[in-house]
Amino acid sequence: MRAIWSGVISFGMVTVPVKMFGATEEKRVAFHQVHVADGGRVRQKRVCELDGEEVALSDVAKGYQLPDGDVVVLTTKDFDGLPEAIAKTISVEAFVPEEQIDPIMYSKSYYLAPDKLGVRPYALLRDAMAASGRVAVVRFAMRERESLAALRVRDDVLTLETMLWADEVRKPDFDFLESKVEPKAAELKMAELLIDSLSTDFDPADYHDNYREALEEVIENKVAGREVVTPPAPAEGGAQVIDLMAALKASVEAAKKTRGGAGAPASSGSSKASQESAAPAKKAAAKKTAAAKKTAASASKSTATPARAAKGARGAAKATDLHKPARKKPATKSTSTRRSA
Repeated sequence: MRAIWSGVISFGMVTVPVKMFGATEEKRVAFHQVHVADGGRVRQKRVCELDGEEVALSDVAKGYQLPDGDVVVLTTKDFDGLPEAIAKTISVEAFVPEEQIDPIMYSKSYYLAPDKLGVRPYALLRDAMAASGRVAVVRFAMRERESLAALRVRDDVLTLETMLWADEVRKPDFDFLESKVEPKAAELKMAELLIDSLSTDFDPADYHDNYREALEEVIENKVAGREVVTPPAPAEGGAQVIDLMAALKASVEAAKKTRGGAGAPASSGSSKASQESAAPAKKAAAKKTAAAKKTAASASKSTATPARAAKGARGAAKATDLHKPARKKPATKSTSTRRSA
């Protein structure tokens, strides 16, 4: 077993170094939420309900909501000022008869084992408590919370039973308690006879979790029949791609609203930017081409001589050629180069 807490038991002038171990465990079949189609794990994320953003664990704090809806945010620094004097100490408050503690107050059980240097004082406290027939009411702090507990001896081991505080136990408040119902004497006698017929000594090993055992059998049968799913390994960054697509879609929708919804939707931000940057150049080229066509048309309609008309046509063609990229002249080898070759 692995220790989950370490400290000392303090009673009077005696301290006992101890380590705490879980005394119980729940035997249950654990399940994961999976996608029924491929068996992939279904994960839950910490998402802020206001902005819809995923929140890192380091940015999560504790919040106490007030009746008016306001929230008091408490960070780790706010807990630093709380009493920590008994954080590593199990302080004995009193020794009381065990029958005076209502079992409803018990919460969880832990074993306390002595540290290497605390074996003798541990045995002293254990044997003295066993001889007295009393349990110790103690208080200690664990996991940022102060707890009340009962310290008793079980199988020669000091056992710590955490307890609820008095105001954490609800009082029964039911309507039937107000009615005065008294069973008949014959009915009461038959009930007593039934109790006597079922009376025996308690042995925990006589009782089993039938539901868990049946469920385990169902799982074993599926494994034996190979009714299992082998989910593929999740692609790296898969969730990030989905988030990126959502962000791009949101950006496109925001751009549409900004422009008043005019125009066709762009397929991507980069294509839209390239179209907008190319628009001025296209407009300039269109104006020059129109000017060249206008010059050519005026030349063809002119009543001047054929020589002048041909001159005007050549001018229009020259104006059109100005917009074409200049052709590079082929490099010619010098005479000296040709001779040497």
